Amino acid sequence: MAGFHHTTCRAALVAALVMGASPALADTAANAEQTAQPAAPPPPPAAETPGMGDIIVTAQKRAENVQSVPLAVSVLGQSQLELAGVRQFQDLGNVAPSLTVRPAEHPVNANVSLRGVGTFAFGIGVEPSVAVLVDEVPLAFQARAFTDLPDVERIEVLRGPQSTLYGKSASAGLINIITRAPTDTLHVRANLLATTDQEYGGNFSISGPISEQLGYIVSGSYSNFNGNVHNLFNNQWVNGREAVNLRGKLRWEPAPNVTVTASANYLNGNTTVGRPFVRMNPNALLRNQPGLNEATNFPGVTISETNQDISNNYNSRTKYYGYGGYIRTEGGLGEMNLVSISSYDKFRLNDYLDQDDTSAPGPYGSNNQIGTFRSRLLTQEVRLLSPGDKPFRYTVGVYYAGVNFERPFYRGPQFSLANWDATSRSRQIAGFVQADWEFLPHATLTGGGRVQNERVSYTFRDNLAHTFYSGSAEDTAGTYRVSLKYELTPTLMLFGTYSTGYKGQTYDLTTGFNANRAAAGPIRPERSRDKEIGARTQFFDRRLTVNLTYFDTTYKDLQAQTIETLSDGTSNYRLTNVGRLNTKGLELDSSARLGDLTLTGSLAYLDAKYTSFPVAQCWPNQSQAQGCVPAVPATPTTPARPAYQDLTGARAIQAPKWKFSVGADYSPSLGHDLRGVAQLNWQYQSSVYYVAEDPETFQRGYHIVNIGLGVRDEQRRWELVGFINNLFDQQYFPSLVNTAGNFGGLQATQAVLPRDFRRYGGLRLGFNF
Repeated sequence: MAGFHHTTCRAALVAALVMGASPALADTAANAEQTAQPAAPPPPPAAETPGMGDIIVTAQKRAENVQSVPLAVSVLGQSQLELAGVRQFQDLGNVAPSLTVRPAEHPVNANVSLRGVGTFAFGIGVEPSVAVLVDEVPLAFQARAFTDLPDVERIEVLRGPQSTLYGKSASAGLINIITRAPTDTLHVRANLLATTDQEYGGNFSISGPISEQLGYIVSGSYSNFNGNVHNLFNNQWVNGREAVNLRGKLRWEPAPNVTVTASANYLNGNTTVGRPFVRMNPNALLRNQPGLNEATNFPGVTISETNQDISNNYNSRTKYYGYGGYIRTEGGLGEMNLVSISSYDKFRLNDYLDQDDTSAPGPYGSNNQIGTFRSRLLTQEVRLLSPGDKPFRYTVGVYYAGVNFERPFYRGPQFSLANWDATSRSRQIAGFVQADWEFLPHATLTGGGRVQNERVSYTFRDNLAHTFYSGSAEDTAGTYRVSLKYELTPTLMLFGTYSTGYKGQTYDLTTGFNANRAAAGPIRPERSRDKEIGARTQFFDRRLTVNLTYFDTTYKDLQAQTIETLSDGTSNYRLTNVGRLNTKGLELDSSARLGDLTLTGSLAYLDAKYTSFPVAQCWPNQSQAQGCVPAVPATPTTPARPAYQDLTGARAIQAPKWKFSVGADYSPSLGHDLRGVAQLNWQYQSSVYYVAEDPETFQRGYHIVNIGLGVRDEQRRWELVGFINNLFDQQYFPSLVNTAGNFGGLQATQAVLPRDFRRYGGLRLGFNF
């Protein structure tokens, strides 16, 4: 893979990794900088696995035991992530069943969905439905998250609308990645990893005190994977990655009730792209050109469901870097606590794609697309928290965010021509409040609301049509949440919640933007209403945890791709408001500690359907018998109408009906201060469509089993584990792309291969002291 320009940074990081290495073994859920009352002692550390102690989360913007939070929230610790083979953000779906992460040819086109709801669009101004935060600081660009998880303390996955406390990018939920905080004593963690298929890397963190008032943590990671797709054209391996992550924090406590934390981060990486063809009609010709058949387009490639070969005459890849940081200040005001978080983030990704995906001779085999994504985000949040141990407690705050995006894009030179530059800007100002009232012993009523004002604007310059468009829009919206919980016993809590979600208006800034789209104005906001009931239970001295949630959520004015009829009577394909979607189901999270054996399990049953989607695009080759209403050509009195289908009642895309993950960690004593390690992780996902009802994008259900065997120190100061991922060598596709349009309308289906498409083994080695 291509090397980094910053060789000095990489050399320093690799040297640090060689000096010490270990998986981060002990999961401590309470991050000192996240506590609600800095003058009080820090909350107790979480046990390594749910059910083994108090797990402290900040899902409601104050530190609370997860078992007392009336929300559908999952907490993932470092050992759970390792057990499931999670090293990249896109692997999180392996351990959070309601979460599905769909990879793509580059991170910008990847998608994150919760309970079957996500944002499936390529426009730079389109908000995600699932927000991603790092240490409570939002990322402007979801693609910014698609990299290593090097210094994670825990990951909180909040399911369902979270707009009241977290704003317009969390209409389906959010993922909050909490990184490690400075410690009061010297603490060193590190790991090294190497696999049988040429992945290697490692990470480290060093934390401790500089003085009584000042502490620090420095962490970093390096990873390299050549890939699991072979490009026969140049004999290179692709579908791989290389990344460096660096992060540092300083925590200053100038007074007993004041804490200031400053954090900075840097990211630099690249990926290589390869999407093998897994199905193709033997008569298919590239762009219907004579002679451009399978043998000419893909010399040496045998197309099949297990194909890992491509033949591309252009190096499809991405190159990205970003940096940012935040300053978090917490101070006591009498019994109150004032929190201020200021953040800045900048990110750039250059993308290069062999758009014809062949090595065919001539111009049709040399059609490429080249672009750049740039984002800048500035945020400021101030919130005031009342004491957490009072019968009436509240959080009130204000929030500001300014986001700028830029996207120059080129595709050509032979077909599907495009050459444009676009910008998108948004400014958001919001105020929010949430209050808890324990109106009876063990009975608490929670109410919250948010009001936000947002202004969005854009420019779009089409360099082929020599046109320029610009516009802006403003909107004020409110969301709210009401919840009632009752603690029958200290280890049994029941709750019911009603909440609303909101995703802001936007412009569809993609190829084909024209005067009609400009005149149509922004896409209306997407709104949701969610009902949940649940139970949080623990038994046998909290050694067994069973948490159950039922949810029913309706989305109105769903933002999705459809066919739009404009004011002049013409129609085109674009992102717009398509109708309604309903998603309902059950979620189960459980864990048990049986002596030296720890078991974890999570399950999701999901019924997600479009309840109104009358005008949707037909998938390639869809016949009238399969539901595609034929196109109507223009006449002197009527405009043309493109083909369409009615998806009302159809299953939502990327929404498996069943999904679960089961983990086991057995650590028997071997004597001499040693313990054995035996680990098992079993993942299952039922069938799913990646494009609604398109049989070429249908993925049948599959199982994945990972195992690990090793030895560790009694105090977990070091550990050595050998592992095998995808033990039974099951092939599956996390993304399928129907590219029949490039091959004369005949079958041509490509796949994005997962990291564990084939069985592989490896070693994890580490220290923790």
